[in-house]
Amino acid sequence: MGDAWRLALGTLTTVRVPPPGKVTRVVAGRAMLLAPVAGCLLGLLGGAVLWLSATVGTGGWLAAALAVMALRLGDRAFHLDGLADTADGLAASYDRERALAVMRTGDTGPAGAVALVLVLLVQVAAAAQLAQAGPALAAVGFGVAITVSRAMLAVCCVRGVPSARPDGLGAAVAGSVGRLSAIGMCIVVTGALAAVLSVADRAHVVPWWAVPVAVVAAIVATGVVLRRCVRRFGGVTGDVLGAVVEVSLAASLTALVPMIIGS
Repeated sequence: MGDAWRLALGTLTTVRVPPPGKVTRVVAGRAMLLAPVAGCLLGLLGGAVLWLSATVGTGGWLAAALAVMALRLGDRAFHLDGLADTADGLAASYDRERALAVMRTGDTGPAGAVALVLVLLVQVAAAAQLAQAGPALAAVGFGVAITVSRAMLAVCCVRGVPSARPDGLGAAVAGSVGRLSAIGMCIVVTGALAAVLSVADRAHVVPWWAVPVAVVAAIVATGVVLRRCVRRFGGVTGDVLGAVVEVSLAASLTALVPMIIGS
C-alpha cells in the first residue's frame, strides 16, 4: 500500500514523497483508488485560499481566481496539460495514429488553447458564484468539487477501458481498477463529502443531495469525455485522464452552484 500512496501523491500533487519501489497493476489500481485522498489535500489548499480571500473581502472573482491559482500550484497544472493535448488530438485528425502523435508533441494548438480558456473560465466563474454563499460554504464546496474530480480517475481506469498506447501512464493504469472497487470508492467519497458539507452548512440550507448530484455530474462528464476518446484514440492516455479531471471539476462545480447559492 505504501507504493500506492507514493504513486498517488507524487503523481497528482506537488507533495515531495519518495518514488514507489515498484509500479505493478495492483499498485497502479490502488493509487487510482487513493486519488480522492490526494484530491482532498488539493481541496484543502484551494478551499483555504478561497476562504481567506473571501474573508478579507477581495471579491468573488478575485477570490476564485486566487483559489484556482493555488490549486494549479498544488498539482503543477498537470491535468491542464492533458486537457490541452487531448483537445488538440481530437481536433487534429480522424486518423488514430496521427491524433496520438499530435498529443505526444506537447505543443498547444488552437483547440487546446480554447479548451483551456473555456474550462478554466467555467471553474473560476463557478467558484466566484460559490463565494456568494459565504467563505465557509464556498471553501467546502470548492474542496468537494476538487476531491470529486480526482475520484473520476478510478472511474476512467475500470477494467474494460483499454489503453491507447502500449506505454506511458495510460498503459500503466488503464483497466487496473475493479468495477466494484470503483463503485465502492464513489459511494464512500460521496458519503464523506456530504458529511463535511453538512457540518459546514450550519444554517442547514443546502439540500442533502448536493454532493450526490455533483458526483453524478462528474460521472456524466467523465463518461462523455471517455467515450469520445476511446472511440477516437482506441483507449485512454495520461492526457485523457487529465482532461477528465479538469472537465469533471468544471461539471461538479457547476452542479454545486445552484444548490448552494439557491438554497
